[in-house]
Amino acid sequence: MNNRFKIAVALAAVAAPAMAFAEDMKMDMNASGGTPAEKAFAASMQTMMKNMDVKPTGKTDKDFVTMMMPHHQGAIDMANVELQYGKDPMLRKMAGDIVKAQEQEIGEMKAWLAKNPK
Repeated sequence: MNNRFKIAVALAAVAAPAMAFAEDMKMDMNASGGTPAEKAFAASMQTMMKNMDVKPTGKTDKDFVTMMMPHHQGAIDMANVELQYGKDPMLRKMAGDIVKAQEQEIGEMKAWLAKNPK
């Protein structure tokens, strides 16, 4: 089995449930109008899935980084929805921690890409 096929299979396994979730949220919002938080969550999922739609290069490290950055940004966007609309103190703290950690990791991945452009 070649690397591209393995990567495609792995991405499909991860992406399919998330895409279904984003589509379900979109349909639920359309049926009920959706709360601002529901709309924000759905938008974050749709943006993440669109930005993760990267054609694999066959270079595992580069593919990992280019697909993981939008995945992490999606986590940041969802955490920001929690920070804006959520009430639970523990979850709000967790959301803040997620933003901090994911931003740091995105920075590390961008630095890696800058050092490894090919």
